[in-house]
Amino acid sequence: MRSRLLLAFVLLATLGCSDGEERGGPAPQTVTLTAGDTTIDIDTGRGSIELRRGDLTVLTLPADAFVLGSVAEVDDSANYDPAPLMNQDPAANEPEGLAWHRGGRLSVTQSTETSVTLRVRHSGGFESEVELSVAADDRFRATLRPLDADRLAYLGLSAKVGADEAFYGLGEYFDSVNHRGKVRAMQLEATGALESTNNEAHVPIPFVTGTRGFGLFVENPYPAAFDVAKADPARVAATFGTGLASAEGLAFHLFSAGHPLDVTRHYYEVTGYPRLPARWGLGPLVWRDENDDQSQVEADLTAMRTLDLATSAIWIDRPYATGVNTFDFDPKKFTDAPAMIAKAHALGFRMALWHTPYLDEKDPSTQSLRDEATDKGYYPKQTGILLNKWGKPIDLTHPEAFAWWQSRIQKYVDLGIEGFKLDYGEDVVPGIFGARNVWKFADGSDERTMHARFPLFYHSAYAELLEDEGHFLLCRGGTYGDQKNVSVIWPGDLDASFAKHGEQITIDGKKSGAVGGLPAALIAGLSLGPSGFPFFGSDTGGYRHSPPNKELFTRWFQVTALSPVMQIGTSTNDVAWEPTAENGFDAEMLGWYRSYTRLHLRLFPYIWTYAKRLKVDGRPIQRALGLAHPELGEHPDDTFLLGDVLLVAPVVEQGKTSRDVLLPEGEWLDWWTGKAFTGGKHVTVAAPLGTLPLFLKRGGIVPLLRPTIDTLSPTTDPSVDSYATTPGVLWARIAPGPASTFELFDGTKLEQEDLGSSLRLAKQDGSELEHGVVFERIGMAKAPSEVTEGGQPLENAGGLAALEAKASGWAFEQGVLLIKVQSGPRSVIVKY
Repeated sequence: MRSRLLLAFVLLATLGCSDGEERGGPAPQTVTLTAGDTTIDIDTGRGSIELRRGDLTVLTLPADAFVLGSVAEVDDSANYDPAPLMNQDPAANEPEGLAWHRGGRLSVTQSTETSVTLRVRHSGGFESEVELSVAADDRFRATLRPLDADRLAYLGLSAKVGADEAFYGLGEYFDSVNHRGKVRAMQLEATGALESTNNEAHVPIPFVTGTRGFGLFVENPYPAAFDVAKADPARVAATFGTGLASAEGLAFHLFSAGHPLDVTRHYYEVTGYPRLPARWGLGPLVWRDENDDQSQVEADLTAMRTLDLATSAIWIDRPYATGVNTFDFDPKKFTDAPAMIAKAHALGFRMALWHTPYLDEKDPSTQSLRDEATDKGYYPKQTGILLNKWGKPIDLTHPEAFAWWQSRIQKYVDLGIEGFKLDYGEDVVPGIFGARNVWKFADGSDERTMHARFPLFYHSAYAELLEDEGHFLLCRGGTYGDQKNVSVIWPGDLDASFAKHGEQITIDGKKSGAVGGLPAALIAGLSLGPSGFPFFGSDTGGYRHSPPNKELFTRWFQVTALSPVMQIGTSTNDVAWEPTAENGFDAEMLGWYRSYTRLHLRLFPYIWTYAKRLKVDGRPIQRALGLAHPELGEHPDDTFLLGDVLLVAPVVEQGKTSRDVLLPEGEWLDWWTGKAFTGGKHVTVAAPLGTLPLFLKRGGIVPLLRPTIDTLSPTTDPSVDSYATTPGVLWARIAPGPASTFELFDGTKLEQEDLGSSLRLAKQDGSELEHGVVFERIGMAKAPSEVTEGGQPLENAGGLAALEAKASGWAFEQGVLLIKVQSGPRSVIVKY
């Protein structure tokens, strides 16, 4: 049985003529559709559809790319999830009479300048139509639709790709940034291979990008799996278990771009651009898994300010309410919640809460809400197996239930809560061990599509109550299009360890595959960016098997400091300022933590600029090295770029104090020392525990907030240094090189140009950052001979402390040249 299944899926993914296909037929036809710099070239004689960009074929759909899967009879009670079959799962149940029918001949039935309809003849006497049309420049819409779907349970595409190409996207995965050689399920699946008992597919997205510059997005919510060059190294095959909905066909989109980083923009044009979090939502944010009471929360707020730990927000995890979910604060623990929120605001913190879509069925405190939900029909009409500890979720497809739930959430918003951590809500899975996990909802849908669509209802219930760019939704799950609701994805409960995903670990004497720790967190974030979720923040320190030790916590906060979002917390309530015998934290580590949390906060103008650019170019903020530089031919899981000019090479292995780094072409300067490294090769760099390997590209400009910044949130306490009070003097770290300009989110422009014997620096103010600039030129061997601004000499202040007190001037300390200029247009010349 299993060998026959494997053969079937190899056939699905490989080239070849259909059995018994006629050789005669209409004369060959050729059709070309043009969309910007991209064409679709159809040649029925060769039986191929080529997606081309100039002279380069980036993807091919041969006739046999279109696949229909038939069964003896399509059974409404059957689960047609293809992932267990494609993964050769021993528990997979092959439907009776399963047969695969590949396309064997193409013919054109209709064409215009912008569209074409093809007839596809498949083995077994089946036929289908493929419609292709121009959607926009470099973007095409398409549909595969069977002409007779009576016995069809599966629809598939098997694209021909580069045999050595790498593939990114497909959502959140934890084992590798490059999906080549993997089968990726598009839904949660039960598995005994991991300690969590599921495949951890919390954010599966049916959208893949190839490094040749193509994108394939299959817009269908039915259970699916992608074979990414596993059965055949030159094929990417997507199979959907459409069952009784097979007649509706399979909608898909083809994209192309000159660089693979630019493919995601097309996906956003189809599904919607990401909703940006509040500025303070970038963090740092701090939380405990369980707060004792209000006094502990307030003590944490005070401690972070007293210890000078840069933080913009906190959230309170459960339990804080009387019950899950009573939409209140437990008066026994939180005696005056409004006063607590007011104190947080006064000290420059925003506040969020943990939440779920349930009413605890075992808690008497939720009885009245449960009675109301039952009486009004606010629960699903039928529920399957529940994957939570509280009970049935509210049926948010029911308009009145949706409004009712929102009216309860509004109580928290009215108190001053500005964000939510949305946990769970993943009960709706299409099958359990091969059988249907039947759910029925008020809108007529069931688990076969709601496994993908329920997150849209769940997350939008909260998103609609929060202001654009003034809200924060941290979500565990997601689906295509959900980026319009979700601010940030967090990867659920990762291990508090250096374990890789799937690595064998021992738990209570039993061996199991690890969900994964720090290496898995890094890979997840790099996978999500090109999948349409550019904001990601893992639990710094991990969650399962907490607490983290000093080494792990340090290496983890180094990674999250250079990520779009930095959120910090563990399942054992560890905070950096509370050393215990179990975690081994100490004053040395607290000092490092202080430095890296402040670095993350200082990077706000750099990160936010790329956040605002999402609507311009769609490029991920955090970029796997192999996606950003496919020309290198390598795809490491532990190296990435933050924006265009910062290369981050964190240490994710226990005990390592040095590491190998692959640097792209050009010259790269060590962020901390200014030491120059020649790129285009591997280099070995020192990485003692307190140091993150971090590099600035020659010619790069990184705008920063001032070194004293405490928060992005408003404050009424004059001792708290907040961006909301004043953006203050902008800092800009420079690695001199060929002329470059960095335009910030508010229109501020920073320029640099290395002229050999001199350096030119310039700036123009924007709408916010208009209080002057401190240029920070790293990697200088000695002080300059002269610094002029507008042709007039600037005074040497003698040191940083003296420079800070002056309106303008310069100073040279330990290989770093600092030049301060006032507001308004400025041009500086530094002579060596």
